[in-house]
Amino acid sequence: MNRRDLVLAVSTQTGVERRQVDSVLSGFTQVVTAVVSKGEPVSISGFAKFVKVDRPARMGRNPQTQEPVRIKASKKARITPLKGFKDAVVKTSLAPKLERGVWPPAPAAAKKSTAKKSTGAAKAGARKSTAKKSTAKKSTAKKSTTKRATTRKAPARKTTARKTTARKAPARKTTARKTTARKTTARKTAKR
Repeated sequence: MNRRDLVLAVSTQTGVERRQVDSVLSGFTQVVTAVVSKGEPVSISGFAKFVKVDRPARMGRNPQTQEPVRIKASKKARITPLKGFKDAVVKTSLAPKLERGVWPPAPAAAKKSTAKKSTGAAKAGARKSTAKKSTAKKSTAKKSTTKRATTRKAPARKTTARKTTARKAPARKTTARKTTARKTTARKTAKR
């Protein structure tokens, strides 16, 4: 789930417009980032805790040479999931229930956004695609004819239309083999 999916899901769940959800989400990330960068922790009960951690300078050891090495002081960002979030992830029955169509997105919402693209692409693909020709085999007794397949419009619910190019296979000629008829002579058997 990326930011756009998150905004759409929250909008569907709460019934608030997408633009408002997007501006609130943007404001949330800006406030949390600014407050945590100043050193103040931000905790959302049951969800997560955002903290800036100051790590003092210390002595470490090089694992290859076993020589002591001085490690500089550093600052790190730490996000800790809290109990309610952990429990919901581990045991899905504790996760909050979402409205129908929030996640995964409702098929109707997906159809609306891609319906315009898919119908146009399907028509263009149907015009450009041609039927494959089957190879005709010539024989002395029968000749097979090739039929062209008619192209149909793809239904609107398909999202992608594939372009197919016609491939012409060379016709194979088979030579008729003449076999000489063997004459069998009737053998006369003598009466005994």
